[in-house]
Amino acid sequence: MLEERDIRAFVYGATRYFEVAAQQAATIGSPFLVTQGSPEVHDFTGVIAVSGRRSGVVYFSAPRGMLTVLLMKMNESNVSQENLCDLVGEVANTISGNVRREFGKDFAISAPSVVAGSAGAIELPAGCRPVVIPINWRSHAAKLVVCLQ
Repeated sequence: MLEERDIRAFVYGATRYFEVAAQQAATIGSPFLVTQGSPEVHDFTGVIAVSGRRSGVVYFSAPRGMLTVLLMKMNESNVSQENLCDLVGEVANTISGNVRREFGKDFAISAPSVVAGSAGAIELPAGCRPVVIPINWRSHAAKLVVCLQ
């Protein structure tokens, strides 16, 4: 089960990403525990597998519009499907990397995998209840989902 300080590390990782990469802060909604099923996802989801002292998955899910605006904010005019997939994977990887600095070397993260569309391809660890951290940036809503044992 995630502790409050663990969730704070992920919140900090997410806010730090937007402050640095987008040069514009994101606001974080109240994190909540999903008690049944899997959290819904947006158009694109970057998934990071975690192993070591903690195991499970962390994923960042965002709508196409948010990723498109984020690419343009980063001075990237190519908003192809491939670039959107690369970006959502980069966001998930960077946030997880920021958290890894906090948790130490026993928090091992994989390279990101990307899911476009349905969450069916995202496998949550058995018996693990995910925590959803809502992220709002400009007029867009995304989510960071943390499911660690």
